[in-house]
Amino acid sequence: MISSMTAYANAERASALGTLSCELRSVNHRYLEVGLRLPEELRALEPALREQIARKVARGKLDLGFRFRPADQGAAGLRIDEDALARYAALAGRFSGLFPGMTSDFADILKLPGVLREDDAGDDALQAEAKQLLETVLAEFLAARGREGANLAQAIRERLDGIEAIVAQLRVWLPEIRTVLKARLQAKLADLPVPVDPGRLEQELVLNLQKIDVDEELDRLASHIAEARRILALPEAVGRRLDFLLQEFNREANTLGSKSVDPKTSQASVELKVLIEQIREQVQNLE
Repeated sequence: MISSMTAYANAERASALGTLSCELRSVNHRYLEVGLRLPEELRALEPALREQIARKVARGKLDLGFRFRPADQGAAGLRIDEDALARYAALAGRFSGLFPGMTSDFADILKLPGVLREDDAGDDALQAEAKQLLETVLAEFLAARGREGANLAQAIRERLDGIEAIVAQLRVWLPEIRTVLKARLQAKLADLPVPVDPGRLEQELVLNLQKIDVDEELDRLASHIAEARRILALPEAVGRRLDFLLQEFNREANTLGSKSVDPKTSQASVELKVLIEQIREQVQNLE
């Protein structure tokens, strides 16, 4: 499936723990690069989130962000370490005679290190919820990539059709161009003050026609067009393959331009380069 590297998706989920939101966006990149913005509650989940993305995304510079707004639970989700509290009580009784006027309320006691702990089960539940939410966002994200990729693939196919039409037109023009070139060369030789050996004339004609012979380049362009269409039909990521193939397209277009002896073939070479560059711009967005 053809996929674009540019996409955006987000989702939000509310639960007893609070409200968790996830946002994922990506732009073009040669490899897969993932940047994460996580709340403190999800820091430990970073490796697992990276792995979750890498299983489904091959290329692109991705920015993944989570936000978490805890629910107002009061004392729910908190746990008092009674052993720690008992140790503080024992110390208070032991040294109460040294501080006869010292008083403290329950809120102060709860602030003592180790007395009040968050419920670990809540952290586990939040992390599981984050993974599920990312799976939802990834599904939307990949669907958006697929829709954009389909549009890019259609645009690429249209430009391949344009290249194919130019190749076909050049094949029609070539016999005419060869005839005109031959007549032009014969006219120049006829104007020479000394007679030209017929054998020599034939050699010059063959040499000049060889210099403008582009049948091989046209055959290779036709082969590249067929290969590009085959690649576009593959189920996996195709961006790198097409990028390499476009280098071959450019090579043939440049050779056509260098061998041109006619304004029509020169213009055809320019139009080929324009279409190839347009395809390159679209391929740069493909995964």
